[in-house]
Amino acid sequence: MKNKRIWIHVLVVGFLCLGIFNTSFADDTKDLIEKLESAIAKSGAEVSIAFQDLESIDSFLINPVEMHAASLMKVPVMIEIFKQAEQGKFSLEEKIIVTNKFTSIVDGSLYSLTVIEDSDDDIYQHIGKEMALRELVHRMITVSSNLATNVLIEFVGVENIMGTLAELKIRKMKVLRGVEDIKAYERGLNNRTNASSMLLILFWIAKGKAVSQEACQEMIEILLQQKYRNKIPAGLPAGVKVANKAGSITRIDHDAAIIFPEGRKPYILVVLTRGIEKREDAEKLIAKLSRIVYESIIND
Repeated sequence: MKNKRIWIHVLVVGFLCLGIFNTSFADDTKDLIEKLESAIAKSGAEVSIAFQDLESIDSFLINPVEMHAASLMKVPVMIEIFKQAEQGKFSLEEKIIVTNKFTSIVDGSLYSLTVIEDSDDDIYQHIGKEMALRELVHRMITVSSNLATNVLIEFVGVENIMGTLAELKIRKMKVLRGVEDIKAYERGLNNRTNASSMLLILFWIAKGKAVSQEACQEMIEILLQQKYRNKIPAGLPAGVKVANKAGSITRIDHDAAIIFPEGRKPYILVVLTRGIEKREDAEKLIAKLSRIVYESIIND
C-alpha cells in the first residue's frame, strides 16, 4: 500500500463526528483503498480522498494534506447564511443590494470582480439592484457564482463563518476572504481545506446537524441542483442522486459530494487534486476514482 509518489494514511472511523477512530478495517475496504491508490499512482497527480459511508460507518482518508479550497469554501458560507436566518437575523427572502466593491483583507483596499473571472454572467446585470438572499445562495452553489459568494461573505462576516466551523469541530477548513482578493493571494492568504474537513462539513449536513434538519434538507436540495457534474457525478450511473460542490483554480480541481445510491443510506466522498495541467484530465481522474468507490459500495 505504499509507493514513492503518494503517502497514504488510512483510518476507519467509528464515530467521525466525535473524532473516535478504529484502526482495523475489512478486507473489502483494503481492496478499495488499493484500487484507489493504484489509480492515483498512475495519474502522477497529488490527490487526497476522504470517504465516509453512512450505512456501514466505514471511513478512510488518503493523503491528508491541505490544499487551496477553491470553491469548496462556498459550502460553509451557505451553512452560515442558513444559521443566521434561523437565528432570526434575517429572512432568506430578504433582498439586499448586489454590489461589486469588496475589501482586501491585506490593507482594506477595494477590489472588484469581472465577468471573465466568474462562472455566473447573468448576476452582473443585477449590480446595483436587489436580489433575495435565497437566490444568491442558489447561484453561489449551483453555478459557483463568485460575485454572489463575495456579497454573501461580506453580509454574514468571515469571523462568523469561522466561528461556526469551530462549533462543528472542523479544524482545517479556513475561510479567510472572498474570491479574487489578489493582494491576499499574493501573500499566501488563501482559503484552504483538507479532505477530512470538507467531508465533515457534508457529514453534518447529511445528518441534519449543520443547522436544523429542515435547513440541512434545503441545503441538500440546493447541492442536488449543482450544474457542474463532470467530476464525482460523471463516474456514477445515470439516475444516482448526487449533492455536490465542485471547485477549480489553476492546477487545482476538487469535488465533494453526498451520494445517494438507491436502497441504502448515502455515502460521502471528497476528492482533492493538485498539479494536473488540463482540467479535463483532472475531471476524468476524479470521475474514475468516483466510479471505483461506487462499484465497491454497490458490490459489497
